Amino acid sequence: LHLVESGGGLVQPGGSLTLSCVASGSGSTLDYYEYYSIAWFRQAPGAEREGVSCIRYSDGQTFYKDFTKGRFTISRDNAKKTVYLQMSDLEPEDTAIYYCAAGMTRATYEFPGNYDYWGQGTQVNVSS
Repeated sequence: LHLVESGGGLVQPGGSLTLSCVASGSGSTLDYYEYYSIAWFRQAPGAEREGVSCIRYSDGQTFYKDFTKGRFTISRDNAKKTVYLQMSDLEPEDTAIYYCAAGMTRATYEFPGNYDYWGQGTQVNVSS
């Protein structure tokens, strides 16, 4: 499974961005896309990677880290093999490279080792 993130960029504090994570691949891997949980992670300069949000394949349940404070919404469109992360009311502290990851797991972003496929990331800069 090959993941490509897009939608990052420069935005002023209080602004919004929607990140996309599109999956591609060959054979049965992509055919089973709906059985992958998808998570978003981020890594700020000089900081460790941290989980942001995930959407679980088995029940569609969504999870968010506390710092998203209701500002972020994750969703998926299995027909388009795409997961979205809508981000609003962005803060300078949200500046980071955002990565999506996929895994056939019910584990959340708290267990990144369970996610087998990772994208290259998209840069989000929140600055005035």
